[in-house]
Amino acid sequence: MSEKISACIMTFNEERNIERCLKSVTWCDEIVVLDSYSADRTLEICRQYTDRVHQHTWQGYIGQRNLIRGMATHSWVFFLDADEEVSDELREQIQAEFEAGTGDYVGYRFPRRVFYLNRWIMHGEWYPDIKLRLFKKELGHSVGEEPHDQVVVDGPVRTLSGPLYHYTYEDLTDHIKTINRFSAISARAKYESGYRFRWIDFLFRPLFRFLKGYVLKLGLLDGRRGLFIALVSAFGVAVKYAKVWEYQAVKKAAESRSTDEGPDPSGNGPV
Repeated sequence: MSEKISACIMTFNEERNIERCLKSVTWCDEIVVLDSYSADRTLEICRQYTDRVHQHTWQGYIGQRNLIRGMATHSWVFFLDADEEVSDELREQIQAEFEAGTGDYVGYRFPRRVFYLNRWIMHGEWYPDIKLRLFKKELGHSVGEEPHDQVVVDGPVRTLSGPLYHYTYEDLTDHIKTINRFSAISARAKYESGYRFRWIDFLFRPLFRFLKGYVLKLGLLDGRRGLFIALVSAFGVAVKYAKVWEYQAVKKAAESRSTDEGPDPSGNGPV
């Protein structure tokens, strides 16, 4: 291929997943890893596949993506998470595109298929879950609202059919633990962007999320797993807005205490 690809992978304590991911991109011209100071065997495993292993304090999903993009040395960047894997079908399609020439295309998107509770999920909000992850380095960057980043590019994009596999959660406990972490990140981001708690959002957005995933997007066809996914997703939305309220209440209480204390008559600060 005349145009070269840098596979860019972010990691943090991913010894359980990282080798599967790395093996799936050995066909790329370069593998770049950006680690957030893992405490397990992640770095040891990564160094078996590439010498382009870097560490940096966590900058958020969007900041970390843009940071690793700048570390890539080739003209095309392929973003991957440590718990993802490039399927043989997707690899073959990408290689065919690049061997034939990418033409005017500056990016490629493809479906992401999730492996959940020992089965592939084929409906609902989790599939096809189209992701733009392969793009020309100088014509794309990451944007969005934490913790959900997305790539935007300046130019035409082609959609491929080969899937990117995602081994997202180990079990239901892991799923709920991630919902708790992501809802906190999202709530803080919403508050800092100027949003304030509204009962209508707290009451109706979770219901809409459930109906969208389970009914409108046919999550019901994935059986009990589809029901679990829709319920936990709706729960995550409710928790996010509850955390906005909590964050807002804490800030208000802190401001109230500061006002009640008043200034020190001596001019040396609060008494």
